[in-house]
Amino acid sequence: MIGVSSVNFAANSVEDCLVRISKDFDHWEIISEGEHYLPLVSRRLLAIAPSYDVKFSIHTTISDVNIAALSERMREAAVMEIIASMEQAIELGAKVVTFHPGYHSMVIPGHEERSAEKAKRSMKTIDRLMNEFSITACAENMPSFKFMLGKTAKEMFDLVDGTDLKICFDIGHANTVGQIDEMIDLLGDRIRNVHIHDNNGDNDDHMTIGDGNIDFEKVLKRLSKYKGKYIIESRSIESAVTSRDRLRGLLRL
Repeated sequence: MIGVSSVNFAANSVEDCLVRISKDFDHWEIISEGEHYLPLVSRRLLAIAPSYDVKFSIHTTISDVNIAALSERMREAAVMEIIASMEQAIELGAKVVTFHPGYHSMVIPGHEERSAEKAKRSMKTIDRLMNEFSITACAENMPSFKFMLGKTAKEMFDLVDGTDLKICFDIGHANTVGQIDEMIDLLGDRIRNVHIHDNNGDNDDHMTIGDGNIDFEKVLKRLSKYKGKYIIESRSIESAVTSRDRLRGLLRL
């Protein structure tokens, strides 16, 4: 029920990470970045995975990927990256793939609506492939970064409306925009993955659970019908282990 993920893991080999993660967790959400870029390392991972009692989910590439790109060529390339991650997920036996909804232009003002329309077009392609591949694709709500799409519940609803796409509810991200309750109210029936970490509401700090101002007892009660994984997104494995122990207490595990 509890897994782990971190962008910082991707600075190390998949072999070293799997050895360390397997000591404390039985689920790893692999972020397809750096040394863990799946098109390059999936064969190595497949070779060693049977030796460990760890199951996988996938977070698609973040760097250089924008499914809301105004350039049609760049948008299509971003979608192809997500499709590649979905194909790798099938090979690894992963059932859940999480992706970001994109961002609008950082240099040209006034294109937010056009970027959102581009994102919706990408979502429809991802939705179609999700159904063809029989996996679960989850769009993740974003933190309070100026150029990000999908920061509020309404924005996320509009982006996935008309598709079967599910939601990765990032509790820490929602806290930075004061949208925790709104996300659950509007999108609760679509939530199939949960990212959990703490902050004080101003920055996406990925703190250890209990070190920020999020009322996790309240949030988890509101998510009582959720039966999927809680993925601890940490800065380090040590922080993740502390978060796991605190989360177990909150979930009464």
